[in-house]
Amino acid sequence: MATESTINRTAQAGKFLSFILGDEEYGLEILKVQEINGMMGITRVPRTPDYVRGVINLRGRVIPIVSLRKKFKMASVPDTEKTCIIVVQVRYVDREITMGIIVDEVSEVLNIGDGQIEPPPSFGGGMEEADFITGMGKLENKVVILLDIDRVMNGTEMEAVLQAAG
Repeated sequence: MATESTINRTAQAGKFLSFILGDEEYGLEILKVQEINGMMGITRVPRTPDYVRGVINLRGRVIPIVSLRKKFKMASVPDTEKTCIIVVQVRYVDREITMGIIVDEVSEVLNIGDGQIEPPPSFGGGMEEADFITGMGKLENKVVILLDIDRVMNGTEMEAVLQAAG
């Protein structure tokens, strides 16, 4: 059965939280963002995939933390004073999951209009590997890669994240 998210995966105009990973700037729908925290003590969970950095205690709740660098197969770099955890609400199956994603740096909140969003580029056969890219935001002198945070992790990966959180 087709859902709304499979029928139209192109980003919609609106507000996006932009962040940096490596040399690229990415954007998440602001409505998916719960809060932004500096780095804090992360407890490593044994036998989890390398992109699952561990869990944190966020005001009494155990929240799984995912490294977007590892998930996107980017080189690891040491955490800096700009490294942040963006706490997001991810829709998985029929429920909302709270999890954190580690990014190099949070930039700003962007207001991107319909005329500023191009569909994601076609990379040929293996596009399912990047079907979490919903569009390219064209701003004055840069391009922002727009992500659907609900699709960044596939079902198997989300199960690993949930297992890490207990």
